Order: sequence, then structure tokens, then C-alpha cells
Amino acid sequence: MKGKETRAHLDREQVLAAAAGLVKQHGPGALTMRKLAAELGTAVTSIYWHVGNREQLLDALVERTVADLGEIRPTGAAPAQRIASVARALRRLLRDHPHLIAMVHERGLTERMFLPAQRALVHEVHAAGLRGARAADAVRAVQVHVVGHVLVERNRERAPVQRPGEQELWDARTAEQDPALARALARPPDTERLFALSVRALVAGLLEPPSGD
Repeated sequence: MKGKETRAHLDREQVLAAAAGLVKQHGPGALTMRKLAAELGTAVTSIYWHVGNREQLLDALVERTVADLGEIRPTGAAPAQRIASVARALRRLLRDHPHLIAMVHERGLTERMFLPAQRALVHEVHAAGLRGARAADAVRAVQVHVVGHVLVERNRERAPVQRPGEQELWDARTAEQDPALARALARPPDTERLFALSVRALVAGLLEPPSGD
């Protein structure tokens, strides 16, 4: 009776949300039907009833993650601002769900996952007046920049302590007698500020009218 009563209070979305939480915190390897049932305070049979077996559950989580990336909505008045807002939203989603993104990649759905963000970028670069190959280059450049930035951030977070560190490597000599530069490069980077700065510079360059050369 208890399993039936619990099942009545659960729905598929609650099960998927709890599963996504476990994967986000501990990785896909930690997701078992028993752990998920314990997290939800229900019987394992109730989990199977809502989402099927573990492989079906993983497939559902992948579909859910792909759908989440389809929720990116540009903000801002001008195309440049709206392109930058897509880049920020994409970075945030990639940063927040590394294990789920890895599962999407392992199932061969990476290109499909990025399609909504790419379509949002296509609309904005068209609004900025770009067409054809220039528009394609702009879309891909923004996507590659976001993915590359996220990978660098993740690598820095997981890297062992560096010896020597940046504070030891940068001095007046390595900074070509620019002490302010040495002090700045010796400090850990502000990744939020650096991302915003680099995206603005990238977008400005992409939207700049071509020279007559």
C-alpha cells in the first residue's frame, strides 16, 4: 500500500528533477534506482513505474537537458547585446550541468543540443546585417568561444596546485617592466569579468563592417 500511496504523490517530472540533482552533485555513476528511490522517499518499483529502467531514465535526462538548452532567450535592445546574452546563457547552462552535458555528448546528441542556441544566434546576426558565410562564422565563433571558456574554467578548478604559481611567475622582468601588468597577471582571473569582456570584444569584431581590403 505504501508504494501505491507514494506513487500517487509522485510524477515523472519530480523523478527526473531528483535524478538530475543526483547526477549534478555526484555524476552519472552515482545514479542508481535505489539511491533515487531513497532520495524521493519511495519504493524502487515506483521509480520504474514513472521512468522505466536506468537506461530509459538516462535517456530521459538527456532529452530534458537538450530541452533546457532550448529555453535560451536573448535579451537586450541591440543585436550585439542580444548575442552577448545568448553567450552568457549558454555558458551558464554548460557550467551548471557538466555531468548532464557529458551524457548528452556520449549519446551523440551534442549538435542537437546546441541547435537552439545556434538558431538564436542566427536570428541576431541576421538582425545585425550579417548573411551567408559571415553569419555562419559569427555563430560558430560565439559558440566555440563559450565552450572553450567553460573548458578552461573547469580545468582550472580541477587542476592541482601549480608550482610555481602565477604570483611567482609574474614580475617586472616577465611583464617587460610593467609592474601593474605583473600584479594583475599574478592574481587569479575574475572569470565572470573576463568572459564578459572577451564576449563584448568578440561580438564587436564580428559585427564590424568588413574593410575594403
